[in-house]
Amino acid sequence: MGIKSFIGRRAKPKKGSSEKVKVSDYMTRNLITFKPEQSILEVMEVLLKKRISGGPVVNDQNELVGIISEGDCLKELSDARYHNHPMEDVKVEQHMIKNVDTIDGEMNVLDAANKFLESKHRRFPILENGKLAGQISQSDVLRAAMKLKGQTW
Repeated sequence: MGIKSFIGRRAKPKKGSSEKVKVSDYMTRNLITFKPEQSILEVMEVLLKKRISGGPVVNDQNELVGIISEGDCLKELSDARYHNHPMEDVKVEQHMIKNVDTIDGEMNVLDAANKFLESKHRRFPILENGKLAGQISQSDVLRAAMKLKGQTW
Protein backbone atom coordinates (compact mmCIF):
# COMPACT_ATOMS: atom_id res chain seq x y z
CA MET A 1 0.00 0.00 0.00
CA GLY A 2 1.46 3.35 -1.05
CA ILE A 3 1.61 6.54 0.96
CA LYS A 4 -1.09 9.00 0.15
CA SER A 5 -0.66 12.72 0.35
CA PHE A 6 -3.52 14.59 1.95
CA ILE A 7 -2.28 17.89 0.64
CA GLY A 8 -4.26 18.99 -2.35
CA ARG A 9 -2.85 20.56 -5.44
CA ARG A 10 -1.43 24.00 -4.90
CA ALA A 11 -3.17 26.84 -6.60
CA LYS A 12 -1.17 28.75 -9.15
CA PRO A 13 -0.13 32.20 -7.94
CA LYS A 14 -2.66 34.87 -8.79
CA LYS A 15 -1.67 37.84 -10.88
CA GLY A 16 -0.14 40.45 -8.58
CA SER A 17 0.60 37.91 -5.86
CA SER A 18 3.39 38.36 -3.33
CA GLU A 19 5.69 36.10 -5.37
CA LYS A 20 6.09 38.86 -7.96
CA VAL A 21 6.32 41.87 -5.65
CA LYS A 22 9.88 43.10 -5.89
CA VAL A 23 11.90 45.38 -3.65
CA SER A 24 12.30 47.78 -6.57
CA ASP A 25 8.51 48.25 -6.61
CA TYR A 26 8.59 49.77 -3.11
CA MET A 27 12.07 51.26 -2.73
CA THR A 28 12.57 55.00 -2.42
CA ARG A 29 14.40 56.41 -5.42
CA ASN A 30 14.52 60.07 -4.44
CA LEU A 31 17.07 59.84 -1.64
CA ILE A 32 18.77 62.27 0.67
CA THR A 33 22.43 61.39 0.35
CA PHE A 34 25.61 62.60 1.98
CA LYS A 35 29.18 63.09 0.80
CA PRO A 36 32.25 61.68 2.60
CA GLU A 37 33.76 65.17 2.94
CA GLN A 38 30.63 66.65 4.54
CA SER A 39 30.72 67.82 8.15
CA ILE A 40 29.06 65.54 10.71
CA LEU A 41 27.26 68.65 12.01
CA GLU A 42 25.68 69.18 8.57
CA VAL A 43 24.51 65.57 8.60
CA MET A 44 22.95 66.00 12.03
CA GLU A 45 21.08 69.10 10.83
CA VAL A 46 19.72 67.27 7.77
CA LEU A 47 18.70 64.20 9.78
CA LEU A 48 16.73 66.37 12.18
CA LYS A 49 15.23 68.65 9.53
CA LYS A 50 14.15 65.81 7.23
CA ARG A 51 13.15 63.52 10.13
CA ILE A 52 15.20 60.59 8.89
CA SER A 53 17.45 58.25 10.85
CA GLY A 54 20.30 57.97 8.36
CA GLY A 55 21.25 57.88 4.74
CA PRO A 56 23.67 56.60 2.13
CA VAL A 57 27.03 58.24 1.55
CA VAL A 58 28.00 58.52 -2.13
CA ASN A 59 30.97 59.84 -4.08
CA ASP A 60 30.79 62.18 -7.10
CA GLN A 61 29.96 59.24 -9.42
CA ASN A 62 26.96 58.28 -7.26
CA GLU A 63 28.72 55.11 -6.10
CA LEU A 64 27.86 53.94 -2.60
CA VAL A 65 30.81 54.38 -0.23
CA GLY A 66 29.05 54.10 3.13
CA ILE A 67 26.06 54.78 5.36
CA ILE A 68 25.77 57.34 8.15
CA SER A 69 23.14 57.09 10.86
CA GLU A 70 21.90 58.87 13.96
CA GLY A 71 23.85 56.34 16.01
CA ASP A 72 27.10 57.24 14.23
CA CYS A 73 26.42 60.92 14.96
CA LEU A 74 25.68 60.17 18.62
CA LYS A 75 28.97 58.30 18.96
CA GLU A 76 30.86 61.32 17.63
CA LEU A 77 28.89 63.66 19.89
CA SER A 78 29.77 61.54 22.91
CA ASP A 79 33.45 61.30 21.93
CA ALA A 80 33.68 65.05 21.30
CA ARG A 81 32.21 65.81 24.68
CA TYR A 82 34.40 63.29 26.49
CA HIS A 83 37.62 64.48 24.82
CA ASN A 84 36.49 68.13 24.77
CA HIS A 85 37.18 68.71 21.08
CA PRO A 86 35.11 70.65 18.53
CA MET A 87 32.99 68.82 15.98
CA GLU A 88 33.28 71.37 13.14
CA ASP A 89 36.23 69.56 11.53
CA VAL A 90 34.81 66.04 11.85
CA LYS A 91 33.87 64.56 8.47
CA VAL A 92 31.33 61.89 7.52
CA GLU A 93 34.03 59.56 6.18
CA GLN A 94 35.50 59.29 9.68
CA HIS A 95 32.30 57.85 11.17
CA MET A 96 30.29 56.26 8.36
CA ILE A 97 29.92 52.51 8.08
CA LYS A 98 32.03 51.55 5.09
CA ASN A 99 31.14 47.88 4.74
CA VAL A 100 27.51 48.30 3.66
CA ASP A 101 25.06 45.44 3.19
CA THR A 102 22.89 45.89 0.11
CA ILE A 103 20.04 43.89 -1.36
CA ASP A 104 18.95 43.20 -4.91
CA GLY A 105 16.07 45.23 -6.29
CA GLU A 106 14.70 42.02 -7.86
CA MET A 107 14.36 40.33 -4.45
CA ASN A 108 10.84 39.51 -3.25
CA VAL A 109 9.76 42.18 -0.78
CA LEU A 110 8.75 39.57 1.81
CA ASP A 111 12.20 37.97 1.56
CA ALA A 112 13.57 41.44 2.25
CA ALA A 113 11.54 41.43 5.49
CA ASN A 114 13.50 38.35 6.59
CA LYS A 115 16.76 40.07 5.73
CA PHE A 116 15.75 43.00 7.95
CA LEU A 117 15.03 40.62 10.83
CA GLU A 118 18.31 38.76 10.42
CA SER A 119 20.49 41.85 10.20
CA LYS A 120 18.76 44.37 12.52
CA HIS A 121 19.33 47.07 9.87
CA ARG A 122 16.77 49.83 9.39
CA ARG A 123 17.50 50.36 5.71
CA PHE A 124 19.23 48.69 2.78
CA PRO A 125 20.62 50.48 -0.26
CA ILE A 126 19.89 49.06 -3.70
CA LEU A 127 22.53 49.27 -6.41
CA GLU A 128 22.05 49.08 -10.17
CA ASN A 129 25.16 48.82 -12.33
CA GLY A 130 27.32 49.79 -9.37
CA LYS A 131 25.43 53.05 -8.73
CA LEU A 132 23.00 53.88 -5.94
CA ALA A 133 19.50 53.38 -7.35
CA GLY A 134 17.42 53.55 -4.20
CA GLN A 135 16.86 52.39 -0.68
CA ILE A 136 14.29 50.21 1.03
CA SER A 137 13.37 50.67 4.66
CA GLN A 138 11.42 48.60 7.11
CA SER A 139 8.42 50.90 6.67
CA ASP A 140 8.55 50.36 2.87
CA VAL A 141 8.28 46.61 3.48
CA LEU A 142 5.34 47.15 5.86
CA ARG A 143 3.64 49.32 3.22
CA ALA A 144 4.05 46.50 0.69
CA ALA A 145 2.65 43.96 3.17
CA MET A 146 -0.43 46.09 3.75
CA LYS A 147 -1.10 46.19 0.00
CA LEU A 148 -0.79 42.40 -0.08
CA LYS A 149 -3.11 41.78 2.88
CA GLY A 150 -5.84 39.33 2.14
CA GLN A 151 -3.63 37.46 -0.30
CA THR A 152 -1.70 34.32 0.51
CA TRP A 153 1.61 35.20 2.12
